[in-house]
Amino acid sequence: MSASKSIAKNTLFLYVRMFFILAVSLYTSRVILQYLGVEDFGLYNLVAGVVVLFSFLNGAMTAATQRFINFEKASDDVIKINHVFCISMNIYFLICAIVFLLGETVGLWFLNAKLNIAADRLFAANVIYQISLITTVINILRVPYNAVILAYQRMSFYAFLGIVETVGKLLIVFSLALFSFDRLIVYSILLACLTLAINGFYYLFCVRNFKDQTAYRFIKDKVLFSKMTVFSGWSLFGNVALMGTNQGVNIILNLFFGVLINATIGIANQVNTAIYSFISNFQTAFMPRITQSYAENKMEEHQKLVLQTSKMSFYLLILISLPILINTEFVMTFWLGKFPDYAVQFTKLIIVFSLFDALSGPLWMSANAVGNIRVYQLVISCLLILNLPLSYLLLHLDYSPISVMVLKVVVNFLVFIFRIVYVNLKIQFPKRMMFQYVAQLSLIVVSLYLLYYLFDQSGKINNILNAAIVSIISVLILSLCIFFLGMSVGERTFVKNQISKLKKKFFSLGK
Repeated sequence: MSASKSIAKNTLFLYVRMFFILAVSLYTSRVILQYLGVEDFGLYNLVAGVVVLFSFLNGAMTAATQRFINFEKASDDVIKINHVFCISMNIYFLICAIVFLLGETVGLWFLNAKLNIAADRLFAANVIYQISLITTVINILRVPYNAVILAYQRMSFYAFLGIVETVGKLLIVFSLALFSFDRLIVYSILLACLTLAINGFYYLFCVRNFKDQTAYRFIKDKVLFSKMTVFSGWSLFGNVALMGTNQGVNIILNLFFGVLINATIGIANQVNTAIYSFISNFQTAFMPRITQSYAENKMEEHQKLVLQTSKMSFYLLILISLPILINTEFVMTFWLGKFPDYAVQFTKLIIVFSLFDALSGPLWMSANAVGNIRVYQLVISCLLILNLPLSYLLLHLDYSPISVMVLKVVVNFLVFIFRIVYVNLKIQFPKRMMFQYVAQLSLIVVSLYLLYYLFDQSGKINNILNAAIVSIISVLILSLCIFFLGMSVGERTFVKNQISKLKKKFFSLGK
């Protein structure tokens, strides 16, 4: 199967998964908020976030594992792939021990001594914490198996298991009505059981389909161990900074405003996660090919993949998010009924934050493929970590929580600028290609702002018909802007051909 057909097939599988997960997840969020209440919902997001903070080692090694397995997949040497897998597992066993040790010492102290949690919910918070810690350790051990599945582009299984996990979460939420005991604790226990089951499915699938690649045995390879840990060592800076930004800012907000503000963040993140899953799935389908094209020294293909994936990711996200940005308050009311203060503003700002993430995704994939990421990670880390002291300073000076989210957006923009400059220095994009990329994005950003301003000033939307009309009109106008202003001649021709093929298939069904 050709690379383009393989990417298209994988993208289709991931989008089927995404549409189902999107619908069920949003409904699940509404129900869980009703069952737990705003404060317990915020408490769960806060405590689980503290545990995630200690999994920074896992995040660093994930990039290394995927890179090295994808590199060996380019040569299709099963023995070498298994070698990387076994060394990865050795490293992950060590990571699990470190995460557990940090969680049971520093994390436990921080939870009980520093966080702003009501005394009558401290016991529940500790139970959730222990369960979340165990769940995190289980998830860490899944990473090498997941990396093999992605390297072989078996997205059908990936999509299927995502649907199973989502259905499981929905059943868990509905089952809460059967319990009179503390529902927050019950919810945490049931989620941990689901996580254990999903990890079991990953293991069984790999044993059945990639037995030779994932057959674990203890191997000593100091050279490969050193390469992977050095690579992940520099990635570690970026992961500490990234988690410090996400979870650290949540903790700082908690110190000033309590668990209610964490509920607001949780709701905004639910919306953003649902929207960004479109882009995450799109980029996941391209990630193996971006790495493998560099490994095969196909530089022209690699350059085009990086910039086109970045640009198309951005276009997809703005088409999906524009209706949400225009109708945020109506969407919140329709979805949740009542919602916490700042939920509307937080949601809009997190979506804008994600627009820069969408642009950046293929850039960090390229940077990881190139390797030698010391300078890259140091600069990214320094920029991201600025969020913590500046956020604390803003809140200490009595600025609103919104100022913290604005700061995150500004910093993420600076991170994107550095990424594009750095990757350009490493893989030398042709000047014409780079100019076209920047010019097209600039035109679409201006179009997006004008459309948002126009519809935002047109009046408050208070019914589903108005929301639907505004959404359809805005997306159609933006689609035309993207087609005529944001695409090259070749890209427009490709889109026309795809539309023509869809028309033929549609009309052939009617015959």
